Amino acid sequence: MGPREPAPAVSVIEEEPYREVDWIELMPEDDLQALMSPPDWMTDIVDGSDEDDLRLLSSPRADDSGEARFFEALESAEIVTAMDNTRIRIPGFIVPLAYDNRQRTIEFFLVPYFGACLHLPPPPPNQIIYVNYELGIDQHSMYEPVWVEGVLRAQPVSNAVANAAYRLNASVITPYHDTSGY
Repeated sequence: MGPREPAPAVSVIEEEPYREVDWIELMPEDDLQALMSPPDWMTDIVDGSDEDDLRLLSSPRADDSGEARFFEALESAEIVTAMDNTRIRIPGFIVPLAYDNRQRTIEFFLVPYFGACLHLPPPPPNQIIYVNYELGIDQHSMYEPVWVEGVLRAQPVSNAVANAAYRLNASVITPYHDTSGY
């Protein structure tokens, strides 16, 4: 028996880690600035009142371009091109769209806050991510926030529930735990 030949060196290609992303990073800066400057008259509207209905409020005054820009940003599908094809980790809530034969959610919209898409109006499309998750997630976790990891694509998806400016094939979904240290 001759000497053993050494095993060939194995090249390990490490994947880039998932980058933790805040929702506002998916929104172009001009949309963010427009939303941070709502019309003055909106600050007097009481949450939940009859006046608190953007379908009624979304008729900007013809002479106020800032007001018009605010309402455009509420429906913006503009994307941040630098986010396309990025490995991200983002927190959010699940709005189920499709189930597998064991009633696990396999397609859903990921949204930044609970109840989005269930109440009108939904968030802007650039604040909604259409997610495919082949492993599925149990229904009992629909009301709890989750972390979703995968590669983000700037590819729009539309259906009767909402419009999304981004899509993601999820590789990992875990319960949300605040990592900010606050």
